Amino acid sequence: MTQRFTRQQRLLKTDEFSSVFSLRRTQANAFFQVWTKPNTLGRARLGVVVSKKVERRAVGRNFIKRTVRELFRHEAAGYEGMDLIVRAKRAFHRSEAAEARAALLRLFGRVMPCRDS
Repeated sequence: MTQRFTRQQRLLKTDEFSSVFSLRRTQANAFFQVWTKPNTLGRARLGVVVSKKVERRAVGRNFIKRTVRELFRHEAAGYEGMDLIVRAKRAFHRSEAAEARAALLRLFGRVMPCRDS
């Protein structure tokens, strides 16, 4: 199994993001909001949104995105056939990273019951 976050695992185009956002199936907590949509590709794909309102500095936004992608990469096997978009609701830094990862894992766990509907 590869340890990369490949191009096939990413939502890249505006239309792909829009189709997930338009379905409006969402879960949220203090750190993140997650939108989901089933796909017919047989693999999970991820899009990450971190706005400048959440974290002004690019280095902080990139840290948040790297954290989300890494967690997804390890958990993607459980989400075949789903498109997910993760939006950061508030910034976190290295001192809060473990808490943010746990919060995202809980959200991913809550997404699973929505998968078949």
